[in-house]
Amino acid sequence: MFIQTEATPNPATLKFIPGRSVLDSGTADFRQREDAGDSPLASRLFEIDGVTGVFLGADFISVSKGETDWQHLKPAILGAIMEHFQSGAPILDAGGSNDVTEGNYDPADEKVVATIKELLETRVRPAVAQDGGDITFHGFRDGIVYLQMRGACSGCPSSTATLRHGIENLLRHFCPEVQEVQAA
Repeated sequence: MFIQTEATPNPATLKFIPGRSVLDSGTADFRQREDAGDSPLASRLFEIDGVTGVFLGADFISVSKGETDWQHLKPAILGAIMEHFQSGAPILDAGGSNDVTEGNYDPADEKVVATIKELLETRVRPAVAQDGGDITFHGFRDGIVYLQMRGACSGCPSSTATLRHGIENLLRHFCPEVQEVQAA
């Protein structure tokens, strides 16, 4: 098994690409060891000293670190991912993905929210997945769209610029009702 690694815009996160499907649908974000109980893979990765976050996408695994250097962590992470896939254990237990996108909004805004979600799904999420992360919808109130940055995007130094200049401009262009985008 050959696992590729790619840098992300977040220097504390690397993207690992095992060359096979990771999740059939949705994504799963684990920000601490205690949250990883539904994922045997994430639990295994959190056993590695220095791992602070695990994000599972369709065909990649993003791993975030603390102060430990990548040169010390990377071999252990590669080994854990390889062992997991070779074991045949599930990636996630019955719980499935944790990328809830229902959100909080006024039912009168249903049409605007549907457009926002469609733009996020077709234009934003695929681009952000290339960087090892994800963005989920959390609400729309008074012209403000609330989004949650996940995976490599969570805590990324450029995430504010991504929200303000990229996503906000896109949404405002297609939805005049959108005035601003904020992190949830």
